[in-house]
Amino acid sequence: MMLQRTMTVRIGELALGGASPLLLIAGPCVIESEDMTLRIATELRGITARLKIPWVFKASYDKANRTSAESYRGPGLEKGLAILGRVRREVGVPVISDVHEVAQVAPAARVLDAIQIPAFLCRQTDLLVAAGRTMKPINIKKGQFMAPEDMAQPIRKVRSTGNDNIFITERGASFGYHNLVVDMRSLAITRETGRPVVFDATHSVQLPAADGSCSGGERKFVPLLARAAVAAGVDGLFMEVHPDPNHALCDGPNSWPLDGLEELLRLLKELDRMVKSS
Repeated sequence: MMLQRTMTVRIGELALGGASPLLLIAGPCVIESEDMTLRIATELRGITARLKIPWVFKASYDKANRTSAESYRGPGLEKGLAILGRVRREVGVPVISDVHEVAQVAPAARVLDAIQIPAFLCRQTDLLVAAGRTMKPINIKKGQFMAPEDMAQPIRKVRSTGNDNIFITERGASFGYHNLVVDMRSLAITRETGRPVVFDATHSVQLPAADGSCSGGERKFVPLLARAAVAAGVDGLFMEVHPDPNHALCDGPNSWPLDGLEELLRLLKELDRMVKSS
């Protein structure tokens, strides 16, 4: 099956899709502290600069869909956006984060270069329309309960605002209890919308709520799925990274260690080059 060319979406000065090389969206799952967030962003800047990989920084200011009410959610909207704004200014990288309510969209748009719609909310019409009206690039994460062809409807909701800067992120589909699977055909099917497709290599190995009060994960499969997705021709890769995943405050079991990222990205960049030049 030949790769279908997608449209190009611009995030700041970076290009996603079209004939562009693989773009990386990476950062910690949630903002744990201002210092840690800046340290992670600075290290990511060094890694991506050495490999010449375009990169967008991602971190959540609020994780509204944690398994337990006692789980750490983040610093909140105001403080979290201030930290992301500092990352944007001082590290010199475009930033993206997720919105959970319509009221969050306007303040988020004043700071973020792109707005992310969480997978669980990808059918929420009011949220999609509010995000679309910002005219920012919109990343719609495909719901774990959605068939890839069904993502045409969330795309139409955003496009109804006149905003055509939309891309889709695949993060696995629910399969029985506490498990996600990735059908690599979904990457090709989603590309038929003409939108750039990003693969979330870390959430795809998550085991939702498998540890009772929190989600588990099978981090060891991140490289395998990332290689498969890049070989399938995705436009971008989404990865949650952390300097000490075993002690991360959110999604540690499926986050990739920061000290192992450069080696993995070097392989994925070469694989992307071969796929897109064939």
